[in-house]
Amino acid sequence: MKVSISYPPIETDKGVPLLSQNRQFQYFNEATYIYPMIPAYAATLLSENGYKVTWDDGIAERLTYEEYLKRQDSQVPDLIVMESKAPTIKAHWKYIREFKERWPHTLVVLMGDHLTAFPRESLENSPVDYVITGGDYDFQLLSLADHLSKGTPLKPGFWWRDKDGSIVNNGQFLQNNDLSALPLIDRDLTKWWLYTKNGNFKHQPGTYTMVGRDCWWRNGGGCTFCSWTMLYKKFQVRSPESLLDEIEMLHNRYGIHEVFDDTGTFPGGHWLKTFCQGMIDRGLAFKVRIGCNMRFGALREEDYKLMGKAGFRFILYGLESANQKTLNRLQKGTTNEEAWQTCKWAKRYGMDPHLTIMMGYPWETYEDARRTIEFTKKIFNAGYVKTLQATIVIPYPGTMLWNQCKDSGWLLTDDYEQYDMRRAVMKSELTNEQIKALTQDLYKVFLSPRYMLRTALSVRSRDDLAFAMRGVKYIYGHLRDFANGDKDKSTASKYDELAG
Repeated sequence: MKVSISYPPIETDKGVPLLSQNRQFQYFNEATYIYPMIPAYAATLLSENGYKVTWDDGIAERLTYEEYLKRQDSQVPDLIVMESKAPTIKAHWKYIREFKERWPHTLVVLMGDHLTAFPRESLENSPVDYVITGGDYDFQLLSLADHLSKGTPLKPGFWWRDKDGSIVNNGQFLQNNDLSALPLIDRDLTKWWLYTKNGNFKHQPGTYTMVGRDCWWRNGGGCTFCSWTMLYKKFQVRSPESLLDEIEMLHNRYGIHEVFDDTGTFPGGHWLKTFCQGMIDRGLAFKVRIGCNMRFGALREEDYKLMGKAGFRFILYGLESANQKTLNRLQKGTTNEEAWQTCKWAKRYGMDPHLTIMMGYPWETYEDARRTIEFTKKIFNAGYVKTLQATIVIPYPGTMLWNQCKDSGWLLTDDYEQYDMRRAVMKSELTNEQIKALTQDLYKVFLSPRYMLRTALSVRSRDDLAFAMRGVKYIYGHLRDFANGDKDKSTASKYDELAG
């Protein structure tokens, strides 16, 4: 059986779609690509079990749609597997109709957070053959391939059409797979080099790992805006030794100098101490720099001190807002005081904290939004934060925030294609133009004389200089991402009128 793990190109003047391995979705003017870890595990697992697998990421390879189709013409897979999200689902329905006409015997599978929230919808709107719910795409796809080729029972979590055309499913997905049974990702099969062009890698070449699924913060079900809470109902993690083995292999075989582990929140406690000590004992510290996602207030100063010795560099934190009422509504479980102290510790021990912030909450006033910007600028100018990412908050279908929007009448549109951060889709005291201007204001902190002087003084090596130059390119790209002046003026005006 031939299986194509596919990301067909989405040709649009909005920019490059950041689709793979992403909790949010955005079109970027300055292209960046995240290595889709779990589809990569799926490709590896299928290959090791005797299936012929091709990795067809037309987005990261910058193929045209016609080039992608010609590639598939040359191999005609038995199974095409696509990950989708709300803003791309309509495009994928269209593609599936075209695939079925072009390759009538090829089966098509859809997976992702949007499919987990609304599995029936895609079967009703396209000739897709199977929908996978849950986030363990690797184990699920092996189960499907074995079912189709050997007749073995399907794991729970699938939706499809019965012989009479009726839509059926085999129950709720079970997140009960043993992650330690997974092989190391076949980096050559999954074309790891496509994903080294990422602005977060200071020491190149860099690559991704993902030791856990997904986030151990589960208070109240997790953060209300996070689309991956639908995929992973509990936190699972491999051993620290297995990640050390992977990093050692990546360094020795591929010359990797920086790794970002994309676990929703990196493990702490004894797990973290074992991992850090392993980096030191194996002589990997500073040969390979480590990045990860972390929560404010999750670790103590002594943890950051050990992480500094182990070679951690880039730490991503979700600030989201500087207003406690917003943090409480989002179920973040953090405070501004924790944010300040955490970033101070991380910076003290040699790390570069990175903040993510969102604008456009329905309950926030303009003064609330300005408070977030002023807090972010303050911690940034204090030198405790190195970089940041600002976005417009989007209520992805199926999340707790989406349900709150439906209950409260906050949604301006149900058109999924608009959920791409080009404009606000929730009612707010702020106009769409104000939200974009505020988002741009956060990025402009990189253009301040203070920041530019601090960056210039911090340059110690060629890597430092190249990283700073890449940063300039990405900053101007983000400023264009949130530029006012939409081509569709009437639609933008309609949204602002509704929001008012």
